[in-house]
Amino acid sequence: MAEYRPNEIEKKWQKVWEEKRIFETSDDKSKPKFYALIEFPYPSGEGLHVGHPRPYTALDIVARKRRLEGYNVLFPIGWDAFGLPTENYAIKHKIHPKKVTERNVARFKEQLKSIGFSFNWSREINTTDPEYYKWTQWIFIKLFEKGLAYKAEMPINWCTSCKVGLANEEVVAGRCERCGGEVVRKTKNQWMLKITEYADRLIDDLDKVDYIERVKTQQINWIGRSEGMEVDFRIKNKDDVLKVFTTRPDTLYGVTYMVIAAEHPLIEKYKDEIENLEEIRKYQEYASKKSDFERTELSKEKTGVEIKGIKAINPVNNIEIPIWISDYVLMSYGTGAIMAVPAHDSRDWEFAKKFGLPIVEVVKGGNVEEAAYTDTESGILVNSELINGLEVKDAIEKISYWLEENGLGKRKVNYKLRDWVFSRQRYWGEPIPLVHCDDCGWVPVPEEELPVMLPEVENYEPTHTGESPLANMPEWVNTTCPKCGKAAMRETDTMPQWAGSSWYFLRYLDPHNKEKLARKEEIEYWMPVDWYNGGMEHTTLHLLYSRFWHKFLYDIGLVNTVEPYNKRTSHGMILGENNEKMSKSRGNVVNPDDIVKEYGADTLRTYEMFIGDFEKSVPWSENGVKGCRRFLERVWRLQEIVIDGDEYTKELETVIHKTIKKVSEDYETLKFNTAIAALMTLLNEFNEIGKITKADIKTFLILLNPVAPHITEELWEILGFNGMLNQSQWPSYDEEKIQDEIIEMPVQVNGKVRGVIKISPDATQDVAREKAKENESIMKYLQDKQIVKEIFVVGKIYNIVVK
Repeated sequence: MAEYRPNEIEKKWQKVWEEKRIFETSDDKSKPKFYALIEFPYPSGEGLHVGHPRPYTALDIVARKRRLEGYNVLFPIGWDAFGLPTENYAIKHKIHPKKVTERNVARFKEQLKSIGFSFNWSREINTTDPEYYKWTQWIFIKLFEKGLAYKAEMPINWCTSCKVGLANEEVVAGRCERCGGEVVRKTKNQWMLKITEYADRLIDDLDKVDYIERVKTQQINWIGRSEGMEVDFRIKNKDDVLKVFTTRPDTLYGVTYMVIAAEHPLIEKYKDEIENLEEIRKYQEYASKKSDFERTELSKEKTGVEIKGIKAINPVNNIEIPIWISDYVLMSYGTGAIMAVPAHDSRDWEFAKKFGLPIVEVVKGGNVEEAAYTDTESGILVNSELINGLEVKDAIEKISYWLEENGLGKRKVNYKLRDWVFSRQRYWGEPIPLVHCDDCGWVPVPEEELPVMLPEVENYEPTHTGESPLANMPEWVNTTCPKCGKAAMRETDTMPQWAGSSWYFLRYLDPHNKEKLARKEEIEYWMPVDWYNGGMEHTTLHLLYSRFWHKFLYDIGLVNTVEPYNKRTSHGMILGENNEKMSKSRGNVVNPDDIVKEYGADTLRTYEMFIGDFEKSVPWSENGVKGCRRFLERVWRLQEIVIDGDEYTKELETVIHKTIKKVSEDYETLKFNTAIAALMTLLNEFNEIGKITKADIKTFLILLNPVAPHITEELWEILGFNGMLNQSQWPSYDEEKIQDEIIEMPVQVNGKVRGVIKISPDATQDVAREKAKENESIMKYLQDKQIVKEIFVVGKIYNIVVK
């Protein structure tokens, strides 16, 4: 027996798979399809670390299994290569982003191929390819034509390091999600996508998909749908109101002051009447230097300034109340104004205590002088003339009706979700395919002129003016209006990184089509994606955005499903051996190339799956890697004990059938570690017996193949089995043969034994019924009879009463 040499074996089979195009999809649309999708990888400058292959391996296992089960499998790969990480790396190292992208993609591709993934490489796509972003631009134009893309002057999150505007989802703990730089507020004219138009559908349609519960919960919470009242607070002595959204109109009698955002237009409107305008201006400047996160952080010290000279009127009792500005109220959320109920809101209570404002209890319970009483989902209303003595639920309904009847408010659904900031003042992104004409306004570039190519530039660094580097290219910017032919200017902002990744799952279906985004027949056959795996960190980013784009494409008749992904799972990270997230700065990065070189790709794949619960984060262990290598070496030595035989070894028959069932189910439920453990147990059984048939090892190799495809293909060939393993058939198990014990249960018809069935001692009545139907001697007493009763005692008796 030759020595196990994984590197030689793996290179051999990777070459065979590529040359024979083993993992191509079939044109046979009569076969059941399985579309497996891994989250669009971003090819960074550092290459893969061992945490990256984990989700790829998981879905590769399922894809390989489904191929063996006769499915037509689509398992593609591509590159989400526009965006800030590449551009920031390019700026730091003085290398053009295009060259950085080409190098990174080549590096990632080499690494992924060395691990033996069964990707369909002929469908590879790249968001920076003009043939790809032509259709990203085309979709943007359709959004613009339907009024879902618009430009607005608005305060945005501005990364002081990247010099770029960020969506709320891209700000983490007050810092840029990508570079970690400080994020401040800045007013900028930005392109926006009206994702809020789809807010209800993005929540409601989660009932139609098989997502893990925490993913659904995160999406629902991020969208933040709430039902309540929009209430008008009149400005004293003015024909003007402050509109406030509240889910608790029953607490209106407890409103003792109002707070508006520092940038609220009310301040400019009444600046001549504000007695402390200079103090207000200073506070506005202070608030502008903070990100949304910092402004709304609950634990921070409460700050604010009373606007002296104007007052509001509480609509339910006509009491004058002061108006304050504070940084914890944002203009971009709700109406930019809140009613403060300090007795029953901790933040309002802290604010009121600091500035000596009144606190009025309106829901009975607690001591509101000591702390806010917030357990108010139920309770009795007090100090509230119109609704005193009512339960909260009844009080909300009565006050809501009263507000509507008196023209002081209206019922409304509100959302935490904001429209998507869709432009970036950077170079490395898709050009926005619009031109601005003084006469015609914003005009789309005609479809036949797409793509609008990203021009070659020498200086791609962000400008100090906050404009895109493209703004410094008059030969590219200056053009003619497609509508009237007069002089016009191209939009110089580019699209964000999330643009290309919002629809890539559709381009995989027909990646080389120059006439359409994808052919209708391909969309109808392959969509929706059957199984999609991605990181939890993108639940409120890519996942939300791509669902929005897909629903829009459904609305314009381009796709046939309302949701892009039928099933969505998430994976835990692989941490360093020090239990911290892998990063160069921590010095705990493990390069998969090193593992493949020393132990082999199959060892890496096996350990990635055996390391622990797939959905949880686990630390890397070099000893664990060595253990998986020893397991594969024992698998290799099985060839020494194989004898001819087309049947399972009698002593192994039960354990083999159990293993087939266990591994088949565990692969489908992401329990890869327990599936591999079952195969290890079977391997021990083989070695205890000392001799195994070709039938025994054939099944074992097929079950192990999705995890360790190279060694199993090699052994398949050495043992002389027909064809290639990955073109064989997945084994099935016999339910009877996985039982540790089988009993003979008598079956009675009207109290008389008419036959015997063989079942397990814990079989259910349904199993017993099915077995009885297979027994001719029993069925002849049931023909033309009506079953009126069944008496079943587990493991003892089954009596059928007929008439």
